[in-house]
Amino acid sequence: MELTPDEAALAVERHDCPNCDAPVGSACRTRGGKTASKYHTPRFLLVPALREELEVPVPADRGPGRAWKQGPALAAVPAPRTERPVRIGYARTSTARQELASQIEALRRAECHKIFQEQISTRVKVRPELEKALTLAHQFKEAAPETPVIFTVHELKRLARNAAELMTLSADLQAGGIQLELLTGPLTGVYDPNGMGAMFFAVLAVAGQIERNYIREKTLEGQAVAASKGNHGGRPKVIDDDMLTFAVALKDKGVPVPEIAKKLTIKTGKNAGTSPSVASLYRALAEAEQAAADGLPLRPKPVRILRPEDPLTPEETDLRERPQAQPHPNAEGATRG
Repeated sequence: MELTPDEAALAVERHDCPNCDAPVGSACRTRGGKTASKYHTPRFLLVPALREELEVPVPADRGPGRAWKQGPALAAVPAPRTERPVRIGYARTSTARQELASQIEALRRAECHKIFQEQISTRVKVRPELEKALTLAHQFKEAAPETPVIFTVHELKRLARNAAELMTLSADLQAGGIQLELLTGPLTGVYDPNGMGAMFFAVLAVAGQIERNYIREKTLEGQAVAASKGNHGGRPKVIDDDMLTFAVALKDKGVPVPEIAKKLTIKTGKNAGTSPSVASLYRALAEAEQAAADGLPLRPKPVRILRPEDPLTPEETDLRERPQAQPHPNAEGATRG
C-alpha cells in the first residue's frame, strides 16, 4: 500500500459508501449499527491508490466494533473517471476433485481486483459466491458510473447451466452496464451486453445449450453401450451373491446377524478385506427374505439390453421358440368348424 493506514482511511472517507450508505467523513458501518472493522470494498476501490488492496482496515480511533457515529464533515471527492477498468473475477468447479488453481491464476493474470471462487455444480440454482461477485460488480458500477466494470470468468461454462440462465445473467449485466470477459475458448475477449454484444449473448446462449444437449446424448449412448455389456454402473455391492447365500444359510441355522457379519469379508471396493456393517447385512437379508416370499431368486439378474445384431443365448432362443411350438388354442375349434 502506497498510503499509510491513516492516509488510506482519510482517502476512503472522502467518498460515500455505496454499500452501507455511510456519508463522507464517516467510517463504514455494519448492519447491526456498529462501526465496521474494515471499509467496504466498493468504497475503497473508488480510491485509485487502493485498487490493488484486498481490504482496508478502519483505524482504531474510529472505534471499530462500537456503536457507529457519524464523523466530521469532509469535502467530498467525485468518483474518479479512469480508463483502467475494474475487473471482478469468478472461478468455479463442479466438484472438490477438480482444481481451481488454474482458473484463479488466469484471473490474477487478467488483473482482477477481486476474485470469488466456489466448488458447486451449475445444477444448484443458488451459488452464493456468484451472487456476491455480481453484487460487488453492480455496487462498483453504481459508485463509479464512468469506470468500466468487467465481470471476468475463465470460460463460459463456469457461469450458467443452460440458455435460459445465461440469458438471465446477460440481462442482469446489460441492465447494470457491466461487460463480460472470457479468458479462454474460441470467443475469448471482452463483450459489452449492449448493442452488438446483445446479439453475442444470444448466440452464445444457444451454442451453450446445444453443447450441453450433445454431452447429454453422448452420455446416454455410453450408458446404453455399457449396459449391453453387462455394466450397469453404480457402486459395487458390499455383499455379493456368494456372501448373501452364505449369510442366509447361517441365519437359517440360528447364528445371530452380528456374528454372521464378522464371518463375511468384502471382496472389492475401498472397504475390501473388512467385514460389512451389521446394518448392510440386515438390509441384504431382508431383501433376500422378500425375494423368497415372492418366489424370486435372491437377487434377480440385471436385464440384458439386446441390439439387433447381438446373438441370443440358449435360454433366450428356447423362450422365443416355445410359443411357436405350442398349438393355437383356437386351432382345434377351427378344424372342427
